[in-house]
Amino acid sequence: MNLRPAPKLVLLGLMSVKPWAGVIWQTLHYLDGFRRLGYDVYYVEAHGCNPHMFCGPSGDDGSLKVAEFIDGVLKRFGFGDRWAFQAFHNDGRCYGMSPSELSRVFESAEAVINLHGGTMPRPEHQRNGRLVYLETDPVAVQMELHEGVATTFEYLSAHDAFFTYAENYGAADCRLPVFQQYDFKPTRQPVSPDFWPWVDTSRDEFTTIGNWKQLGHEIVFEGDTFHWSKHLEFLKFIDLPRHTTQRFELALSDSSMDETDRELLRSYGWAVIDSLSFSADPEVYKDYVLASRGEFTVAKDQNVRLNTGWFSDRSATYLAAGRPVVTQETGFSRVLPTGHGLHGFRTTDEALAAIEAINSDYERQRRAAREIAIDYFGAQVVLKRMLEELGL
Repeated sequence: MNLRPAPKLVLLGLMSVKPWAGVIWQTLHYLDGFRRLGYDVYYVEAHGCNPHMFCGPSGDDGSLKVAEFIDGVLKRFGFGDRWAFQAFHNDGRCYGMSPSELSRVFESAEAVINLHGGTMPRPEHQRNGRLVYLETDPVAVQMELHEGVATTFEYLSAHDAFFTYAENYGAADCRLPVFQQYDFKPTRQPVSPDFWPWVDTSRDEFTTIGNWKQLGHEIVFEGDTFHWSKHLEFLKFIDLPRHTTQRFELALSDSSMDETDRELLRSYGWAVIDSLSFSADPEVYKDYVLASRGEFTVAKDQNVRLNTGWFSDRSATYLAAGRPVVTQETGFSRVLPTGHGLHGFRTTDEALAAIEAINSDYERQRRAAREIAIDYFGAQVVLKRMLEELGL
């Protein structure tokens, strides 16, 4: 019998740059999803960013702590011998796999996936002509192309295929500039429902996890300013708790807000907790989602008004956990079913109607949420389609 070895695939990631549970789960879903489709998957960090969150006061560059962090996460999911961290921020030392092992992996890889588009391409990444740009946060790159930023053109041109979470890209009602030079294909976050077991809800609150203020990423386009910080969108619906008996809790990082912000939210009926108290641990983060009644959240102004079709990877995990999601519309309803399990809204009245619909038949809404996660976000759907687009 002629047994062919499993084809190799490399995922370039950023877990040490953003060592938060949401980013870790996003990465794990890709690793697990490609593995379920029969690939021998390797995780590599070669971004060259300073891992400041792992650097000690003694001047330690943090490389060893990064390696221990990555190893600790991936061992739990069966990737303990399939990772490498290249400390390009310092001496270039390779942790995990040896340099020769890593070189052989790149040489034989069917594809190298640049998750988040966060890694600057290197010759070894481009070796087989299948370096894939996978954009999880659209808008900024498209606007830089529109403005003619030479370094962005140079960076993208090092890739051979392009995917974006802007699922409305190229649609008539999407305002993102389109560039034929880069054929962005729509995609979305895969989830592995097995990671998000069906358990009884233990709390009555709709929750979400994130930051309050994130300033400094504004974009000016066609005379309009488009904002990044979600707090501006939350403020549009700040009086929501006053119109319903449903309780809401926002898990927001303390570093993104001050006491004035907390008091403002609490005065309108929102419970506020520090997300940093649990968001560094993937299991504790998961338990928080599993205990929630559902998710209520907003999107960035950039995705809302440009109607990009972007959908949150965090919201996908709420769906996988059987937790109904009420989220601000970005145009995603063109490609995802809404009304049961998943509800989009643009006004307070629409949000209130969604919450009422969920609470009126909660178990049905839970089942619908889980079904959406399996049918629309499952690896067999999302990543199989991506591989087919790549000709694999």
